[in-house]
Amino acid sequence: MKVRVWMERMVILDLLAVALLLFVRGFVEPAVDAHSAAVVQAGEVQGQIGTGKEWNGAQVQTETGQQGRPLTQDNTGQQGKVALTFDDGPHPKYTEELLDGLKERGVHVTFFVTGEHAEQYPELIKRMSDEGHLIGNHTYSHIQLKKNNHEKFKEELIKTNEIISGITGRDVTFVRPPYGTWEKRFETELNMFPVLWNIDPLDWCSDNADCVSRKVLSKVKENDIILLHDQYESSVQAALAIVDAMQKEGYEFVTVEEILFD
Repeated sequence: MKVRVWMERMVILDLLAVALLLFVRGFVEPAVDAHSAAVVQAGEVQGQIGTGKEWNGAQVQTETGQQGRPLTQDNTGQQGKVALTFDDGPHPKYTEELLDGLKERGVHVTFFVTGEHAEQYPELIKRMSDEGHLIGNHTYSHIQLKKNNHEKFKEELIKTNEIISGITGRDVTFVRPPYGTWEKRFETELNMFPVLWNIDPLDWCSDNADCVSRKVLSKVKENDIILLHDQYESSVQAALAIVDAMQKEGYEFVTVEEILFD
């Protein structure tokens, strides 16, 4: 009888310990920001969001200067490939600065542009294409896919494809759905392939380029897809710093199709 009572008490203590741990973690773990997070509806896919915690064993750089995981080459000794991607552009000033820096470094990236901005700055879309960058669709107005707007979302994709291909003369195959929400049937209906990401330094909410670049460099590994935005000066500065650091380590920057299909 005493043993039974003792065992019941131990079970209760264990349950209390677990409850306390979950309670504490709810306060200390960072929340995913509203810009990057997305509610996954039926039939939709959510993008993978980096939230400042460990990612595949990589230690996240903190603003206190804590040392993150060093960059390494793959096990075969070959150069690792990484894809830089930029959403929401083009921007009349910062996208041009980014293109200048990428050209100087011989780097190709992927731009997921909105139809609205592509219409406003067609010369930048043409330059992206002419200089070997991949251009993808980010809807016309940065609309988020929800249960009640599938047709409008689809119309924005079609409209943006027409705008981009009208400027570049090339079909648009890749799409980055805003906030990561996606309907799989669009892949066959529109012949488009969704591209998400696995490193998000939340550059849109920081004007500290060094902080953004350190967040990426502390996590990045071969075949990662990095999410940035060419709407901000600090993001462009961070992107070029990332390129410089990783090129020194022997990494190659490629467009997303090489990551996804090679």
